Amino acid sequence: MTLDPQASHPSSRSYVLKLHRDSRPHEGLTFGRLENMASGRSFVFGNAAELLRCLALDATSAPTGSDLYGAEAP
Repeated sequence: MTLDPQASHPSSRSYVLKLHRDSRPHEGLTFGRLENMASGRSFVFGNAAELLRCLALDATSAPTGSDLYGAEAP
């Protein structure tokens, strides 16, 4: 059995989603902050569409082949 050297879920794409205390996702009111665990970058979003844009923006700017966990943030 050969292990793939590239992680299928790299730490460079691990996030913490912090919903604001007044968010009510069940009512369509979702806002808060998204933080990349490896780089420390954070994004404030005001609705679900902005949350997805933040994820897409960060995913296109983060390296995909390497695991950044534990590396210094730029």
